[in-house]
Amino acid sequence: MLKKDELEHSSFVIAEVGNNHQGKLETAREYIRVFATLGADAIKFQTRNNKYLFSESGYAAPYNGDNSFASTYGEHRELLELKPEWLPILKEDCEKFGAKFMSTPFDEPSLDLVNKAGVDLIKIASFDLGNLPFLKKIAATGLPIVMSCGGGKAEHIRASFEQLRAGTDQIAILHCVSEYPCDHNRLGLNNLDILKAAFPECVIGLSDHFTGILSGPVAYMKGARVFEKHVTLNRAWKGTDHGFSLEPEGFRKFIRDIKRVPEMMPPKPEEELGDEFVFKKLGKSLVALRDIKEGEKITVDDLTGRIYSNEGIPVRQSLNIIGRIATRHIVAGELIAYEAVEDR
Repeated sequence: MLKKDELEHSSFVIAEVGNNHQGKLETAREYIRVFATLGADAIKFQTRNNKYLFSESGYAAPYNGDNSFASTYGEHRELLELKPEWLPILKEDCEKFGAKFMSTPFDEPSLDLVNKAGVDLIKIASFDLGNLPFLKKIAATGLPIVMSCGGGKAEHIRASFEQLRAGTDQIAILHCVSEYPCDHNRLGLNNLDILKAAFPECVIGLSDHFTGILSGPVAYMKGARVFEKHVTLNRAWKGTDHGFSLEPEGFRKFIRDIKRVPEMMPPKPEEELGDEFVFKKLGKSLVALRDIKEGEKITVDDLTGRIYSNEGIPVRQSLNIIGRIATRHIVAGELIAYEAVEDR
């Protein structure tokens, strides 16, 4: 699914739900139904074992912001997690709607959990770029891997790739700017060229937090084939990620515009040029500007163009008429006909 040759002229789009399901199973299932129906190739969640991931002080730290769901950060995070027993339900829903089931495990227990739940792909967050002990465990699953490179330097990306390739040959490396949201002038899409050159064996992609959809088609033209975009059912909902996520209509257009890019590139077949309806209706035909006597050579000054209901020789073909000899008298205002001229 992440093989480079298979994605050469197509794309793989990931709808990143993250924790925008607000910790509710039915909401998470609705995300799958909505965004898979809109064309997402994979629906991605996030998985954390918060008591393992955070230190005691970090877990107990006060959290009283506008987007807080609890008074401490640990309790806040717990309220936004999917329960382990829900994961098989979500996987079944993904299969039902034709999307891959995907998650970002943020710690070792979560990796074991999503692997047992049967995820189709694993996402490595930018936070774990260069975390070789963890990446070794991820590689051991043998699953296709998508890795974001936000905040990472070339040596971090290279070391991570080398660790991962021991377990799988399906690795997508995603350019990412870790700003939430990310302004258009901070996207840095030229970095896709650098990643393509450095990792020719990999699929290259984009994970962005830009609030618009233009980043998708532009990145495709730069060589990106895997796209991860945060999604929400309502940008007004409480939570840090909703504001820069795409709602369903925005996500539909994001996919639509990415898929349109390769269709825009092939030139129109030459045999169809000039045969368009508009030329049949409003195209000019060659007309004699003055009387042309039999035996005269037709010059550029002898011709003009007018619109007729019965189309004659199109004006664009004047180069094939100029220099020919009139085989009969042609009256001023008369449509030029091929039978009225002979070869030079």
